Amino acid sequence: MPESRPRNIPEATVARLAVYLRVLAGLADDGRSHVSSGELATAAGVNPAGLRKDLSHLGPCGVRGVGYSVASLRDRLTETLGGARSRPCVLVGVGRLGSALADYSGFPGRGFEFVALLDTDPATVGSSVAGLTVAPVAELETVVAETRASIGVITTPAEVAQSVCDRLVAVGVRSILNFAPVALAVPAGVDVRKVDLSVELQVLAFLDQQRDSTPSAVEPNRVERVRPLPSTARAGVR
Repeated sequence: MPESRPRNIPEATVARLAVYLRVLAGLADDGRSHVSSGELATAAGVNPAGLRKDLSHLGPCGVRGVGYSVASLRDRLTETLGGARSRPCVLVGVGRLGSALADYSGFPGRGFEFVALLDTDPATVGSSVAGLTVAPVAELETVVAETRASIGVITTPAEVAQSVCDRLVAVGVRSILNFAPVALAVPAGVDVRKVDLSVELQVLAFLDQQRDSTPSAVEPNRVERVRPLPSTARAGVR
């Protein structure tokens, strides 16, 4: 797969900036006006030094002794991450996962709007999901052109995901979020983000297994025999 075009902000940093934005949105909903780097870092699951390094890509943001303005930093992150304007998304594959994504209320507030849903199942085509009428995949090119969708979301079975991707790319979609359990090949200039839920669950299973196989520091019901301190050491204990 060709390498993606270079970015001014590292991709890993961009992912963390998105987490900071989510945390700030929650703080704003709670009525918070300011937040310290320590609080924001803890809520985002990073260390304060790493957070400050990430935010340095945005330029000066906080005030020493005061922290960050929640509203100001939220606006700065929204603009940096491209959420200042709504981005139309088209979703292909309206099964249980696709329907859940289409109906998720958190996307519009982050600058994403599903403008079209497509599927091949005759029982699904024509039905209403999240206020949209599901269109047949055969109309993909027409639907993307009419809605000017800039992001494609693929939640199809693995065996058809590549063909759907190819059609999205051919009609001008340059950003694709792939939930199908398969790696997609795309030309240069097209960005693909892959979300494989089975892989994430497998990682959790491995970590859970590691915990089960690692003996605890002190075995249950076992009493450690403690040697008394030498008399000279006891004399110094207060």
